[in-house]
Amino acid sequence: MNKSEKGFTLIELLVVLALVAILSVVVILTLNPAELLKQARDSNRTSDLSTLKSAISLYMADVNSPSIFGPTVGQVGCITSAAAASATANCGAFVSSSLVASSTQAGVRNVNGTGWIPVNFSAISSGAPIGQLPVDPVNTALWYYAYGVTGTSNQLFEIAAQMESTKYANGGGADVENTDGGNQPNWYETGTVLSN
Repeated sequence: MNKSEKGFTLIELLVVLALVAILSVVVILTLNPAELLKQARDSNRTSDLSTLKSAISLYMADVNSPSIFGPTVGQVGCITSAAAASATANCGAFVSSSLVASSTQAGVRNVNGTGWIPVNFSAISSGAPIGQLPVDPVNTALWYYAYGVTGTSNQLFEIAAQMESTKYANGGGADVENTDGGNQPNWYETGTVLSN
């Protein structure tokens, strides 16, 4: 009897399966999916804050006399995108803020001045530059956006968020918190004044 058929032995198949399993574990540990999700949310945060800064700047340039620009006209203040963040002392990033308010969940994304940022973007002559106000991807007591104004002119504002990933946080490889020019090393800050 001459056998011309060749195949894999059971031991060879088990060795290959073991190697595939080891390589799969190495790839999963190297990529760290949880950290990648945090980085994606942080990227979304920096994009959202840039969009908000541009929209508020357009509002200030277009509307003759901006009103209700802050929590109360002429009062230093801070508002958060998450209702649960209201218990956070001084809104996190805004250490000099005397007024802390939080958004209500109903209408939090409205752009007509009733959203978490009390700016009526609909008053811009070309229409609202954004369809809805962005909120933090997590939007809880720990992860939220903060908006504050200072001064009687209501022309000085800051928008801030904390980064969640080790890459974008203070000391990370792409640190945006400590390199943004603001005075809070553990917050990403943007706006017309970063010294609140």
